[in-house]
Amino acid sequence: MSEKPYDIKQRCYQFSKEIMLFISNARYDRIYFSVFDQLLRSGTSIGANIIEAKSGSSTKDFRNFYNIALKSANETKYWICLIRDTILLDEKEKLNKLLNEADEISKIIASIIINLK
Repeated sequence: MSEKPYDIKQRCYQFSKEIMLFISNARYDRIYFSVFDQLLRSGTSIGANIIEAKSGSSTKDFRNFYNIALKSANETKYWICLIRDTILLDEKEKLNKLLNEADEISKIIASIIINLK
C-alpha cells in the first residue's frame, strides 16, 4: 500500500486486495473464522458499493451506495481493531496500516457524500 491511487475506485480495489492477501496469509484458530469472514466481507464491500454507485440511476441512488460504502469502511475499521487487539497481537504493524487506509478511505467517501448535498 505504498503508492495510493488518486481514484477512489482504484484505491478501494487496492484495499480489497490488501485485505484478501492479509487474511490469506494470517494464521488463526478456526474459532476466529467468522471474525475474519466479517473483515473480508466488509473490506471488499466498500469498493463494490462504490462501483454500484457509478451505475446508479439518480443522485439519491448514488448517495445511497456511497452511504453503504461508508458504513462498510467503518465496520471494517471495527474488525481490524478487534483482530489487532485480541487475536493477532504480533501483526499490529500490518493491521495498523490497514486501519489507517480504511480510515482514509472512509474520510474520502464522507467528503464525497457531503459534497453531494
